[in-house]
Amino acid sequence: MYVYQSIAQSLADHGLDTMFGLMGDANLFIVDHFVRDGGATFVPVAYEGSAVLMALAHGRVAGKVGLATVTHGPALTNCVTALTEATRAHVPLVLLAGDTAVSNPHNLQNIDQRETVKVTGAGFEQMRSPETASYDVAHAIYRAQVEKRPIVLNMPVDFMWQEIEHTKHVFQAFNAPSYVPAGDDLDEAIGMIASAKRPIILAGIGAKDAVPQIKALADRLEAPLATTLKAKGMFNGHPHNIDIFGTLSTPAAYDAIGKADCIVAFGTSLHQFTTDKGALMKGKRVVQINNTVTEVAKNYHPDASLIADAGLTADNIVWWLDEAEIPGSGFSTELDIDALTAHPKGDPDKTTRGFVNFEYALDRLEAALPKDRFLTTDGGRFMTEVWCRISCPNAESFIATTNFGSIGLGMQVAIGAGYAVPNRPVVLFTGDGGFMMGGINEFNTAVRMKQDLIVIVANDSAYGAEHIQFLDRKMDPGLSMFDWPSFAQVGTALGGHGIVVESNEDLEDAIKAIETRDKPLLIELRLDPNDVPRMRM
Repeated sequence: MYVYQSIAQSLADHGLDTMFGLMGDANLFIVDHFVRDGGATFVPVAYEGSAVLMALAHGRVAGKVGLATVTHGPALTNCVTALTEATRAHVPLVLLAGDTAVSNPHNLQNIDQRETVKVTGAGFEQMRSPETASYDVAHAIYRAQVEKRPIVLNMPVDFMWQEIEHTKHVFQAFNAPSYVPAGDDLDEAIGMIASAKRPIILAGIGAKDAVPQIKALADRLEAPLATTLKAKGMFNGHPHNIDIFGTLSTPAAYDAIGKADCIVAFGTSLHQFTTDKGALMKGKRVVQINNTVTEVAKNYHPDASLIADAGLTADNIVWWLDEAEIPGSGFSTELDIDALTAHPKGDPDKTTRGFVNFEYALDRLEAALPKDRFLTTDGGRFMTEVWCRISCPNAESFIATTNFGSIGLGMQVAIGAGYAVPNRPVVLFTGDGGFMMGGINEFNTAVRMKQDLIVIVANDSAYGAEHIQFLDRKMDPGLSMFDWPSFAQVGTALGGHGIVVESNEDLEDAIKAIETRDKPLLIELRLDPNDVPRMRM
C-alpha cells in the first residue's frame, strides 16, 4: 500500500466519511482513494479556508470529528482565519495539510507550516515518516477529540508514493463526564443557590447535553431560564424561558436580569456580551459550572465555581435542595415572560422607496421560513437583529460565526451544516460585505452539491458598522459605501434562483419563492443604509 492510500484508509478506520477540501499536488491522491476506494464523500470547495469552516459545521452538528484537506503553502495560509474561528469555537476537526517535499526546501510554496498554524491556536501534528502515517493520522484525530480544537496534520508530498504496510490504529478518546466535586466548593455553591431570592439559570452551548436536568433545576428553584447567543433555542417551549441573556436581551428582560440576586451559569465562559462587560453581574452571586477549568474565570471571576459535568451537577443541586427542604424562590412566577421576550414589531411603512424595512422583513421571514430550519448567520451589524427575531428549533440547529469577529464565514458554515442535516433546509443570513467576501465564493458549491439552502442577503450597499461611525462623527460616509452588483442576478448566474426585494410586494414574492424552491435560493433585501437597526452588542 502507498502512503496516500494508508492515510485514506486510516480515515475510514475511524468512520469518517465526509471530507471538505481543495485538491493540490500534495493531497489529490488521498482524496481520490478516499472517494473511489473508500466510497466516501468529498465536497470540493472554491477557497481553502472554506473547507475548514464546512468541516467545523459538519463536525459540530453531526457530532463527529470534522475533516478537511488542502495542499501546501498558500493553501494553508488561506486557512488562517478559518482555523482561528474553529479553534475559538472549540470544535474538534482535523485538517490534512500537504507540505512541500522535505528534500526540496527551495520549493516556491515552501513556508514554515508549523509556525503558520501556531498563530491560529490550532494544534500541529507532523507526519514523521511514511511508516508512521496511519499512527500519525490516528493521533491527530485523537488530539482533536480530547483537545477540542483543530489539529493540522502536516504531510510531506514526497511521502505519498512510498510503499508501506498499513497498520490500523484507532485510539480511544476518553470522555467520561466529570463528576460533581465535594467539599468546600460544592458547599459554597449550594449555599449561594439555596439562599437566592431571585435566581436565574443561564446556559451556554457547553451545556447542550444537559437540557432536561437544567430545566428540572429551574423548575425546582422556580427560576427563569436564559441562554447565551451560542445556545440560542436551547429552552424553546419552556414557560419561563427569557431567551438570550445579555446585550441581546429585550429591554424588559434586561431589567428583569438586573433584579436577580444569583446567576447559576452552566457551560458558558461568561464573556463581555453575555455579562454586558460585567454590568449584569453587579450585586449578584455568580455560580459557574463548567467541565473545562480554563473556561472558568476566563472572562469573569465568579463567586463560586464547580469544575464538573453540567447534567450531573444540576441533578446534584436539586438533590441537596430537596434534602434541605429549600422552598422555591417564586421568581419565575413574578415575571410576564411574553412581555419580557417580545420585540417591537417591524413597521412595513417605515422605509423609503426602493427599500424594505429590515425589522418588518425579518418578522415576515420568521413566519414564512421552514419551521425545521437549520439557522446560521454571518458576522456584521445586521446579525444582532436576526438573532433576536429569527428562531431556530433548538440549540443544535444554530451556529453563529462570531468567535473571531470576522465576516464572510457564514456561507461555508451553512454548506457544512447541510451535510450534517441532509433532509432539512439550511437558512443563512449574511450582509452584503460578508457575501462578497466569502459567500460569493461558495454559493455555487451549494448549487453543484444540490443543497436545500436559503440565503438572505441584507444589502445596504455599505460596510454598515463603519458607515455608522462616519455618520456619528458627522463625517462623509462615502468611503464605506459600494455600488455592488445585483446579488439576486449573481445568485441566478451561479446556478441558483435569485430574487431582489425592494418593496413589501417583492417580499411577498420572495416568500412564495421559498415555498416553491427547487435549488439554492438567494433573497436580496435592499435596505436603506441610513435606516438600519444598530448593533446591540
